Amino acid sequence: MNFDDVLERIKKATGARTQVELANILAIRQSSISDAKRRNSVPADWYLKLYRSHGLNPDWLADGIDPMYLKPGMAESSANFQGVAETSATYGKTPSRSRVVNVSSMAGILSDKGVWQPDFVSQLAIPETFYKPTILVIRVDGAGMEPLIRRGGYIGLDTEKTRIRSGEAYGIYVPHEGLVLKRIYFDADNNRFLLRSENPEHPEQTLPAKNAEEKVLGRVVWILQEL
Repeated sequence: MNFDDVLERIKKATGARTQVELANILAIRQSSISDAKRRNSVPADWYLKLYRSHGLNPDWLADGIDPMYLKPGMAESSANFQGVAETSATYGKTPSRSRVVNVSSMAGILSDKGVWQPDFVSQLAIPETFYKPTILVIRVDGAGMEPLIRRGGYIGLDTEKTRIRSGEAYGIYVPHEGLVLKRIYFDADNNRFLLRSENPEHPEQTLPAKNAEEKVLGRVVWILQEL
Protein backbone atom coordinates (compact mmCIF):
# COMPACT_ATOMS: atom_id res chain seq x y z
CA MET A 1 0.00 0.00 0.00
CA ASN A 2 1.25 3.47 -0.91
CA PHE A 3 -0.17 6.21 1.30
CA ASP A 4 -0.19 8.82 -1.49
CA ASP A 5 -2.14 6.49 -3.79
CA VAL A 6 -4.75 5.84 -1.08
CA LEU A 7 -4.97 9.55 -0.35
CA GLU A 8 -5.62 10.33 -4.01
CA ARG A 9 -8.41 7.74 -4.16
CA ILE A 10 -9.99 9.23 -1.03
CA LYS A 11 -9.85 12.73 -2.53
CA LYS A 12 -11.29 11.48 -5.81
CA ALA A 13 -14.22 9.79 -4.09
CA THR A 14 -15.03 12.55 -1.59
CA GLY A 15 -14.22 15.65 -3.64
CA ALA A 16 -11.79 16.88 -0.96
CA ARG A 17 -9.15 19.17 -2.40
CA THR A 18 -7.06 20.04 0.66
CA GLN A 19 -5.96 18.39 3.89
CA VAL A 20 -8.27 20.74 5.79
CA GLU A 21 -11.29 19.52 3.80
CA LEU A 22 -10.20 15.89 4.18
CA ALA A 23 -9.74 16.29 7.94
CA ASN A 24 -13.27 17.68 8.16
CA ILE A 25 -14.69 14.73 6.22
CA LEU A 26 -12.85 12.25 8.47
CA ALA A 27 -13.61 14.26 11.65
CA ILE A 28 -9.93 14.28 12.63
CA ARG A 29 -7.21 16.86 13.19
CA GLN A 30 -5.22 17.94 10.15
CA SER A 31 -2.03 16.90 11.93
CA SER A 32 -3.33 13.30 11.99
CA ILE A 33 -3.09 13.22 8.18
CA SER A 34 0.53 14.42 8.30
CA ASP A 35 1.32 11.77 10.94
CA ALA A 36 -0.23 9.02 8.81
CA LYS A 37 1.74 10.19 5.76
CA ARG A 38 4.97 10.10 7.77
CA ARG A 39 4.23 6.52 8.80
CA ASN A 40 3.05 5.63 5.27
CA SER A 41 0.10 3.94 6.95
CA VAL A 42 -3.64 4.64 6.67
CA PRO A 43 -5.44 4.22 10.05
CA ALA A 44 -8.10 1.50 9.99
CA ASP A 45 -10.78 3.85 11.31
CA TRP A 46 -10.44 5.98 8.15
CA TYR A 47 -11.73 3.06 6.10
CA LEU A 48 -14.64 2.55 8.51
CA LYS A 49 -15.60 6.23 8.46
CA LEU A 50 -15.46 6.42 4.67
CA TYR A 51 -17.56 3.28 4.37
CA ARG A 52 -20.18 4.74 6.71
CA SER A 53 -20.23 8.21 5.19
CA HIS A 54 -19.65 7.47 1.49
CA GLY A 55 -20.20 3.70 1.13
CA LEU A 56 -16.62 3.27 -0.10
CA ASN A 57 -15.07 -0.18 -0.44
CA PRO A 58 -11.98 -0.50 1.84
CA ASP A 59 -10.32 -2.80 -0.75
CA TRP A 60 -10.75 -0.13 -3.42
CA LEU A 61 -9.32 2.53 -1.14
CA ALA A 62 -6.32 0.38 -0.16
CA ASP A 63 -5.49 -1.31 -3.45
CA GLY A 64 -7.79 0.06 -6.15
CA ILE A 65 -9.75 -3.20 -6.35
CA ASP A 66 -13.30 -2.75 -7.68
CA PRO A 67 -16.07 -2.17 -6.83
CA MET A 68 -15.55 1.37 -5.60
CA TYR A 69 -18.79 1.37 -3.58
CA LEU A 70 -20.30 -1.27 -1.33
CA LYS A 71 -23.52 0.52 -0.38
CA PRO A 72 -26.23 0.44 -3.09
CA GLY A 73 -27.08 3.86 -4.43
CA MET A 74 -24.09 5.64 -2.91
CA ALA A 75 -22.22 5.86 -6.22
CA GLU A 76 -25.00 7.85 -7.87
CA SER A 77 -25.55 9.94 -4.75
CA SER A 78 -21.88 10.87 -4.40
CA ALA A 79 -21.56 11.70 -8.07
CA ASN A 80 -24.55 14.02 -7.88
CA PHE A 81 -23.26 15.75 -4.76
CA GLN A 82 -19.79 16.26 -6.27
CA GLY A 83 -21.37 17.75 -9.36
CA VAL A 84 -23.28 20.23 -7.25
CA ALA A 85 -20.14 21.10 -5.28
CA GLU A 86 -18.18 21.99 -8.40
CA THR A 87 -20.92 23.92 -10.18
CA SER A 88 -20.74 27.70 -10.00
CA ALA A 89 -23.71 29.98 -10.55
CA THR A 90 -24.32 33.69 -10.27
CA TYR A 91 -27.28 35.33 -8.55
CA GLY A 92 -27.28 39.07 -9.25
CA LYS A 93 -23.72 40.24 -8.69
CA THR A 94 -22.72 37.70 -6.06
CA PRO A 95 -21.02 34.43 -7.14
CA SER A 96 -22.64 31.45 -5.42
CA ARG A 97 -21.02 28.09 -4.80
CA SER A 98 -22.01 24.98 -2.91
CA ARG A 99 -19.95 22.58 -0.87
CA VAL A 100 -20.71 18.96 -0.05
CA VAL A 101 -20.49 18.07 3.64
CA ASN A 102 -21.16 14.97 5.69
CA VAL A 103 -24.30 14.93 7.81
CA SER A 104 -24.44 13.26 11.22
CA SER A 105 -27.42 11.84 13.05
CA MET A 106 -28.31 13.29 16.44
CA ALA A 107 -27.75 9.89 18.06
CA GLY A 108 -24.08 9.88 17.06
CA ILE A 109 -21.60 7.36 18.42
CA LEU A 110 -20.06 7.12 21.88
CA SER A 111 -16.31 6.66 22.10
CA ASP A 112 -14.72 4.24 24.57
CA LYS A 113 -14.41 7.19 26.97
CA GLY A 114 -18.10 8.02 26.70
CA VAL A 115 -17.58 11.07 24.49
CA TRP A 116 -20.23 11.86 21.84
CA GLN A 117 -18.89 11.64 18.29
CA PRO A 118 -20.67 12.23 14.96
CA ASP A 119 -22.06 9.31 12.99
CA PHE A 120 -22.20 10.39 9.36
CA VAL A 121 -25.31 9.03 7.67
CA SER A 122 -25.62 11.14 4.52
CA GLN A 123 -24.30 14.14 2.61
CA LEU A 124 -25.67 17.59 1.89
CA ALA A 125 -24.75 20.46 -0.42
CA ILE A 126 -24.68 23.71 1.55
CA PRO A 127 -23.83 27.28 0.50
CA GLU A 128 -20.07 27.88 0.59
CA THR A 129 -20.63 30.79 2.98
CA PHE A 130 -22.16 28.36 5.51
CA TYR A 131 -19.01 26.25 5.62
CA LYS A 132 -16.00 26.39 7.92
CA PRO A 133 -13.82 23.52 9.22
CA THR A 134 -15.41 23.65 12.68
CA ILE A 135 -18.99 23.29 11.39
CA LEU A 136 -20.73 19.99 12.07
CA VAL A 137 -23.95 19.47 10.09
CA ILE A 138 -26.70 17.60 11.94
CA ARG A 139 -29.95 16.17 10.59
CA VAL A 140 -32.70 17.02 13.08
CA ASP A 141 -34.77 14.00 14.06
CA GLY A 142 -36.48 15.40 17.15
CA ALA A 143 -39.32 17.86 17.72
CA GLY A 144 -37.98 19.61 20.81
CA MET A 145 -37.16 22.86 19.01
CA GLU A 146 -40.27 23.05 16.82
CA PRO A 147 -41.53 25.28 15.33
CA LEU A 148 -38.16 27.11 15.19
CA ILE A 149 -36.17 24.04 14.07
CA ARG A 150 -38.34 21.40 12.41
CA ARG A 151 -37.89 17.66 12.35
CA GLY A 152 -36.14 16.73 9.09
CA GLY A 153 -34.25 20.03 8.85
CA TYR A 154 -30.50 20.54 9.07
CA ILE A 155 -28.48 22.69 11.45
CA GLY A 156 -24.92 23.92 11.38
CA LEU A 157 -23.28 23.39 14.77
CA ASP A 158 -20.09 25.40 15.27
CA THR A 159 -18.01 23.11 17.50
CA GLU A 160 -15.63 25.98 18.21
CA LYS A 161 -18.35 28.00 19.94
CA THR A 162 -18.83 26.14 23.22
CA ARG A 163 -18.70 29.20 25.48
CA ILE A 164 -22.29 29.68 26.57
CA ARG A 165 -24.18 32.86 25.72
CA SER A 166 -27.47 32.98 27.55
CA GLY A 167 -30.51 32.52 25.30
CA GLU A 168 -28.64 30.98 22.35
CA ALA A 169 -29.35 27.49 21.00
CA TYR A 170 -26.72 24.79 21.50
CA GLY A 171 -26.15 21.13 20.81
CA ILE A 172 -25.76 19.29 24.11
CA TYR A 173 -24.88 15.69 24.82
CA VAL A 174 -27.45 13.99 27.06
CA PRO A 175 -26.77 10.38 28.17
CA HIS A 176 -29.11 7.82 26.58
CA GLU A 177 -30.43 10.47 24.16
CA GLY A 178 -27.42 11.66 22.19
CA LEU A 179 -27.23 15.22 20.91
CA VAL A 180 -30.20 17.40 21.82
CA LEU A 181 -30.91 21.02 20.88
CA LYS A 182 -31.73 23.47 23.66
CA ARG A 183 -31.67 27.15 24.48
CA ILE A 184 -29.41 27.67 27.48
CA TYR A 185 -29.91 30.17 30.30
CA PHE A 186 -27.67 30.66 33.35
CA ASP A 187 -29.32 30.29 36.75
CA ALA A 188 -26.84 32.17 38.96
CA ASP A 189 -28.73 31.53 42.21
CA ASN A 190 -28.24 27.77 41.84
CA ASN A 191 -24.99 27.79 39.80
CA ARG A 192 -26.55 25.81 36.99
CA PHE A 193 -27.81 26.16 33.45
CA LEU A 194 -31.44 25.84 32.41
CA LEU A 195 -32.03 23.90 29.18
CA ARG A 196 -35.22 24.91 27.42
CA SER A 197 -36.97 23.64 24.29
CA GLU A 198 -39.07 25.75 21.93
CA ASN A 199 -41.73 23.03 22.05
CA PRO A 200 -43.78 23.54 25.27
CA GLU A 201 -44.45 19.81 25.49
CA HIS A 202 -40.79 19.20 26.31
CA PRO A 203 -39.97 19.88 29.98
CA GLU A 204 -37.15 22.15 31.11
CA GLN A 205 -33.92 20.40 32.10
CA THR A 206 -30.94 21.55 34.15
CA LEU A 207 -27.19 21.18 33.81
CA PRO A 208 -24.73 21.85 36.67
CA ALA A 209 -22.31 24.62 35.72
CA LYS A 210 -19.32 22.39 36.48
CA ASN A 211 -20.45 19.86 33.83
CA ALA A 212 -21.37 22.35 31.11
CA GLU A 213 -18.03 22.46 29.30
CA GLU A 214 -17.94 18.71 28.67
CA LYS A 215 -21.59 18.50 27.61
CA VAL A 216 -21.90 21.46 25.22
CA LEU A 217 -20.90 20.35 21.71
CA GLY A 218 -21.35 23.65 19.88
CA ARG A 219 -23.67 26.55 19.09
CA VAL A 220 -26.33 26.47 16.36
CA VAL A 221 -25.26 29.09 13.79
CA TRP A 222 -27.59 28.30 10.87
CA ILE A 223 -30.66 26.28 9.92
CA LEU A 224 -31.70 24.76 6.57
CA GLN A 225 -35.28 23.52 6.37
CA GLU A 226 -38.58 23.74 4.54
CA LEU A 227 -41.17 26.21 5.81
